[in-house]
Amino acid sequence: MKRNFTSVSEFILLGLTNRKDLQIILFLLILVIYLVTIAGNLGMIVLVQVNAKLHTPMYFFLSHLSFVDLCFSTNVTPKMLEIFLAKKKTISYPACLVQCYLFIALVHVEIYILAVMAFDRYMAICNPLLYGSKMSKGVCTSLITVPYVYGALTGLMETMWTYNLAFCGPNEINHFYCADPPLIKLACSDTYNKETSMFVVAGCNLSFSLLIILVSYLYIFPAILRIRSTESRRKAFSTCGSHLTAVTIFYATLFFMYLRPPSKESVEQGKMVAVFYTTVIPMLNPMIYSLRNKDVKEALTKELLRKKGLS
Repeated sequence: MKRNFTSVSEFILLGLTNRKDLQIILFLLILVIYLVTIAGNLGMIVLVQVNAKLHTPMYFFLSHLSFVDLCFSTNVTPKMLEIFLAKKKTISYPACLVQCYLFIALVHVEIYILAVMAFDRYMAICNPLLYGSKMSKGVCTSLITVPYVYGALTGLMETMWTYNLAFCGPNEINHFYCADPPLIKLACSDTYNKETSMFVVAGCNLSFSLLIILVSYLYIFPAILRIRSTESRRKAFSTCGSHLTAVTIFYATLFFMYLRPPSKESVEQGKMVAVFYTTVIPMLNPMIYSLRNKDVKEALTKELLRKKGLS
């Protein structure tokens, strides 16, 4: 892929607002959300590692979801916090491409981890007798490796299309991070291939991963209703409810963000939506799984009591 000439060495991030009073309020709000995100996701990862009761495929995948959420938020939030306070709200051209790459890669890793988690629930509820043998440690490792590899390759491909664009004048990105839609609007070369690739890749991957989830639940719900034990049925609904809540929030925002052609209106609306899925969703996921999950609450209580006893 032959790269066009680019004279732009850095971009100016316009951020969410240029009002000073709002910038301070938003800085404090997003800083609190980010700290809660770090604590929640790191806490979930550590809890799954140290508690033997959580050494199951479902929590193995959940710990990876927490890891991706942590990386996802960290890729964007620190820079967003910086531009709230900094006089020079710039990001270098290479750093912009790196941020683009990580964002695209991590989005694809997350959607396929959510799909893998749906498949795991299908195996646990529809094939409980075979679950232990079919979802062995080796199988779980393979299932979690595929999203990481695929996400990394997809991110690389999409970033190469961006790298092939020429930026020779305007350098103000109407966003708080290097997002593809507003970045494309600044290019002074033909963006048809990049826009087509972005639309097709986002549409196909979101649709395919969502299809895996929907098909899994078409089998899961009838199987849950056939469970005779009220307690087992309640537990199955609880774990599936947590997963479906996370899926609904994440996919709804991504479909709204990416399955529209870049325009001034879509970029403005996209900024508001982007705040939600880059900062709020990574904070919410650990809460969704811990508040609705009896095993996680019991494990957390046990670890807190053990720490208190040691002190």
